[in-house]
Amino acid sequence: MKLTGNTVLVTGGASGIGLAIAERFLNAGSTVIICGRRADKLNEAKEKHPALHTIVCDVAQETDRIALLERATAEFPQLNVLVNNAGIQRRVNIIEEQEPWSQTQQEIAINLEAPIHLCNLFVPHLRQQASAAIINVTSGLAFTPAVFAPVYCATKAALHSFTLSLRYLLRNTPVEVVEIVPPAVNTDLGGAGLHTFGAPLNEFADSVMQRIDQGELEVGFGTSEVRRKASREENDAFFQEMNSRWA
Repeated sequence: MKLTGNTVLVTGGASGIGLAIAERFLNAGSTVIICGRRADKLNEAKEKHPALHTIVCDVAQETDRIALLERATAEFPQLNVLVNNAGIQRRVNIIEEQEPWSQTQQEIAINLEAPIHLCNLFVPHLRQQASAAIINVTSGLAFTPAVFAPVYCATKAALHSFTLSLRYLLRNTPVEVVEIVPPAVNTDLGGAGLHTFGAPLNEFADSVMQRIDQGELEVGFGTSEVRRKASREENDAFFQEMNSRWA
């Protein structure tokens, strides 16, 4: 898909990977709407990029997702790209720590329930566009999970599987289905300071968005590019090596 000439909705677009994606669509000449739970963060993004449009929305809530569809398509009837980027990562030992189920449920709702439901909601509208796309942001941890964030990894693996099915189901429609597979990127995912070892955000975003512009449908970067192409045996070995550092 081309980055220019679109009307794009990015969930979780106020910071991190979501904002980096939004910036590159903006720079390519597309109209961009970002949504997120916090109005202050959305306002900060808009101060940096006045051309952005913002919508306060908690994608963990079904009612907010439905309201997002209604508002976005009413105000931007040419909307043709949905970017499912919103996500949270919690580091929790599910064997040793007993936590309220609501905390786990919230992670599942944001990372998996929301993108599946938003795809379901937006597909009828997107199919009416001359060209359209859904971009799902998963993770290299979908291919080789890390034991320190088991629920996050499971949601991203499930979203990868869903993306493959969705791409096949929409193969004869104007809607392309694209998957971005990030490695650890230097953002505040999971908490400030946890991913400072990760790939530089702008370097990552420049690379993956350029490749999407060139027509690739599944795009990783660095270690995640290796993991998504690896054999089962290679990923099993990497799983053992990576997790021996944590457990």
